[in-house]
Amino acid sequence: MSVEAAEIGVGRRKLIARKVARYALLTVLAVIVLFPIYITLVNSLLKPAQITRQPPKLFPTDPQWSSYSKAWDYGNMSTYLKNSFIVTFIITAGQVVTAILAGYAFAFLSFPFKRTLFVVFLATLMVPFEVTIVTNITTVSDIGWYNTYAGLAVPFLATGFGAFLMRQAFLVLPHDLRDAAALDGYGHWRFLTRVAVPLARPAVAALTVFAFLAAWNQYLWPLLVTKDDSLRTVQIGLKQLQGVSIDQVNITFAGAIIAVLPLVILLLVFQKQLVRGLTAGAVKG
Repeated sequence: MSVEAAEIGVGRRKLIARKVARYALLTVLAVIVLFPIYITLVNSLLKPAQITRQPPKLFPTDPQWSSYSKAWDYGNMSTYLKNSFIVTFIITAGQVVTAILAGYAFAFLSFPFKRTLFVVFLATLMVPFEVTIVTNITTVSDIGWYNTYAGLAVPFLATGFGAFLMRQAFLVLPHDLRDAAALDGYGHWRFLTRVAVPLARPAVAALTVFAFLAAWNQYLWPLLVTKDDSLRTVQIGLKQLQGVSIDQVNITFAGAIIAVLPLVILLLVFQKQLVRGLTAGAVKG
């Protein structure tokens, strides 16, 4: 064997070793991330007395599937899930639309104080939600939106993060593209809907996922601006289910699995677009 062939063999072995080490690390990280969800699933299928037993059981030998039907009935999940879907859909759609419009304006339009206004948008990211919560509740009550879907959703229809994300996505598009579209008779609205948004689809998908996750997991705001069970969301329902099934904790775990299921489905559907959206800036930068 020549020296050159030996060096190629050593290089290949090093490359394979690095790949094996990388996948081993990713496997360990995946197990760490997924383990709490797995334990929740296992506990939902165990009998209440088995959950506190030591050492803990990692595999249910006699699955208690009835805990899911009990969680659905005791926790009034149909109403809470319906409310969560309605509020989350309104918030997600609102944030995507306002972020696209604001991002396009900051990327392609010229108007007075453009840079200053963008800095103000970014500054809103540094204000914690808890600081403005009293003011927001007072405003919602004065308008007459307390204990309504409008009160739950309207304060979250626009975010500085969404405007920033879409501005950055539109900025990587060549401005020559906008000039060429203008020569073809495309106005701003037509260029936005037929050219800019399709090209920025990964960023739109990433924003959709972020907005959905944030809206679905809200707990404090729905708790403060609603008083009727008929308007409360699934996160509050989980807390109430914990009180109802205090001696049957497997039902609470089953309710948690039901609540997290829509998020898992969303991530599986949008995973490719989400990864592209997160890595687009790094690749093009």
